[in-house]
Order: sequence, then C-alpha cells, then structure tokens
Amino acid sequence: MPSPKSAARKAHIITNGLAFGESPRWHDGRLWFCNWGTGQIIAVDADGSSDIMLTVPATLPYSIDWLPDGRLLVVCGCEGLVLRQETDGTLVTHADLRGLSRSPWNEIVVDGRGNIYVNGGGPVPAPGQHFGPGTIVLITPDGSMRQVADKIAFANGMAVTPDNKTLIVAESYANRLTAFDIAANGSLSNRRLWANLGNGFPDGICLDAEGAVWYADVPNRHCVRVREGGAMLESIDADRGCFACMLGGADGKTLFIVTAEWRGFEYMISNARTGQVLSIEAPAPGAGWP
Repeated sequence: MPSPKSAARKAHIITNGLAFGESPRWHDGRLWFCNWGTGQIIAVDADGSSDIMLTVPATLPYSIDWLPDGRLLVVCGCEGLVLRQETDGTLVTHADLRGLSRSPWNEIVVDGRGNIYVNGGGPVPAPGQHFGPGTIVLITPDGSMRQVADKIAFANGMAVTPDNKTLIVAESYANRLTAFDIAANGSLSNRRLWANLGNGFPDGICLDAEGAVWYADVPNRHCVRVREGGAMLESIDADRGCFACMLGGADGKTLFIVTAEWRGFEYMISNARTGQVLSIEAPAPGAGWP
C-alpha cells in the first residue's frame, strides 16, 4: 500500500475511562457510541462532557443507528434482535434475526431510504480460531427481512454512499473493503474489491465528501483514510487499538476515533476501562450513512 501523503498527525483525547467504545455515530450535535461490556449508549460533546442516554439489554456486541423518523435502532448481537426506541423511551422489537442465524450479529447502517443493513451472523469460533464467514441482511421499511450477501470474512463496519447506490463493508479477516451495488429494492449485487488494504485490518468505517473511506484498525493501532483502489491518504496513529471512527462536529470535519487496549475476545469484558474517544480535524466532512 502506498505511504500516506501527509505527515503524521496526533489526535487528542476527549474522554477516557470507557470499557469498550464501538459503533460511533454523529447525531443531534453529539457523538453517540456503544460502551461495550456495560450495555450503555453514551453521547459526548466535542469538549468531552457526556451523558448515558440509555442502557440496553446487551453487553456485546451491540450497535446503533437511526430510522429516518429519528427513532433509535439497537442491534443486540448475541440476542439476535434489532430493538427500536419509541418516542416514550421504551424499547420494542423491530426485527428478530434469529431465524436467519443464531450466531452473533455485529454492525448496522440505515440508508437514506430507510433500508436497514445488519451484518455478522458468522459461527462463533473455538478458542484460537476466527469467526466463520458472515452475512449481510436487509430489513426493508415494510419489515420484511432477507439475506442479501454471504461469505463475508468477518463483517465489520458498513457505509452507504450519499446517492444510496453503493454499500461498502469492511472484511476484517480479508484485509479489504468490499463494495456492492444497491438496487432499487435494497438488494446487493456486483460484489467487488473497493480497496486492498495490504496488512490492514479494517473495523469500523465512515465515508467523507471526497469519496474516501476512513477505517479503524485494531492490531495496527491507527485510523487510515483511503481512496477506492487502495491509495492511502493519511494515517492517524494511537497508542491502543482503533475500533471504529466517525466524522462529525459542527462542520462535519472532526474525525472521532474510539480506541481501547486489545487483549483478545475473551478479555473484552473487564474492569480495565482503557477505552477512549479521540478527535482530530479531517480534510473533508462526512458523507453518506451512517
């Protein structure tokens, strides 16, 4: 992979003492994220002040996004449920994914038309082995569900382009970003390599207005901006694993990165509280979904 064109920059810490931050989303002027291991969903301001917005019946994995009408969705990965927060604050079942897979679900993205994509569903590994190939499922606005992609090499972050025509997914175990065309009915086709990341292990991702993708990388402890085809534009280093990233802020040009020390799946729930949220100015604002 080509070297980044710009000199290395360092992000600054806006909050720390978290268990395990994941699934960051910019919403209503704040960064929302899941604090894995606690069931908490937290919202933090750019200056670091934060609030626990709700606690959900899941510890990990769980992820969040919003319907076009503003109602929050929560994927409870091990429970196989997508929950929806009603206007009175109660959580109800929006979709039950257990008929599609009994294995854990991971990430969610809702596109501009209200189509919901959830990935994961790969078999849980034996100690020392990888998760099995995962899938992507579609939940349409009318509530129907179907699988729209399979054989995903540990599906992680997803993003949809502003025109609702392309879905990009991080395949962590294949060291690549993969793209699909999105049909009018939400189906995925024309699977193709979007970027070969070499020794990169993409986790959470987000899109910017120049068509580049930022991806967080746990073992390499950085967050990287790449173009389609794999050209590396910039790398933001951290002193611990980078699990996900999101563009937000007043002008959409603040890159937020959730980080934590990584000791393996079996140690994800602990009292270490090494999780942090970092921020740094980005060259282009966020675009698309989430």
